Amino acid sequence: MSNPRRNALGRGLSALLENAATDFNTTESKPVNSINEILISQVEANPFQPRTDFKADELNELADSIKIHGVIQPITVRKVGVDRYQLISGERRTRASRIAGLEKIPAYVRLADDQGMLEMALIENIQRENLNAMEVALSYKRLLDECKLNQEELGSRVGKNRSTVNNYMRLLKLPDNIQASLRDDKISMGHARAIINIDNADEQQFLFNEMILKDLSVRQVEALVREAMERAKEDHSNIEDEKSKSKKAAKPALNEIVVEFQKLLSEKFGNKIKISNDDKGKGNITIPFKSEADLNRLLDMLS
Repeated sequence: MSNPRRNALGRGLSALLENAATDFNTTESKPVNSINEILISQVEANPFQPRTDFKADELNELADSIKIHGVIQPITVRKVGVDRYQLISGERRTRASRIAGLEKIPAYVRLADDQGMLEMALIENIQRENLNAMEVALSYKRLLDECKLNQEELGSRVGKNRSTVNNYMRLLKLPDNIQASLRDDKISMGHARAIINIDNADEQQFLFNEMILKDLSVRQVEALVREAMERAKEDHSNIEDEKSKSKKAAKPALNEIVVEFQKLLSEKFGNKIKISNDDKGKGNITIPFKSEADLNRLLDMLS
């Protein structure tokens, strides 16, 4: 005689749940904070679902797996009424289960407000292994903006340090076409992180075009970025030098009368007197002294 428990294990978690003490055929509302089987028809979509792109071939592959093994990982829902549930996480599993023809699905039922639901949905989405860098960055931004978290709190929620969160957030400052290429896996996170170090948008576009045209590696792009940053530094230095030269050229020269007067004062006081003036005729007379005794000497002369 076969072991019914062993057979249940072979059919996945849904079979185990069918053997549990709870009668899932009743229409009574399921208790919260527990795993139950619920009718898929009673599950509503998550209005806060951060993921909108579900590839048909991947859903069909998952549906085939579910037909054989059942739903291994329960979805998470919240109660929104009697026998009415709203998805918190597990949109892909739910869609695939519908394709597989399942009427029921294992679910972790819990209570959550809209804010908590959004946060849980975003965090569950971030923790998916196949999430691309732009999806992560956008999910981080939603957690910061809509859940009112700071970067430290966000890092704590998703198990990342602040610098990692910041690296993803910086990607959102890239031009749209570069973000799209990162989203579509045409460039890597390493390529994007190298380009983001350039402040000039035109220079970013140039480097991006070079990278795509020549199929450059991350190391090659990083080398180009360093060269661009050195050029920018030199250009900035040259601009500052030109400004300095312009200021010096704009400084009004002392006329012959003032020069002669400066010479006479220097001879009279025995110190090198300096006279400066601006283009409006205003200025200063500077009388230096070498010691306290020299200062007293000058004060006697002035008095």
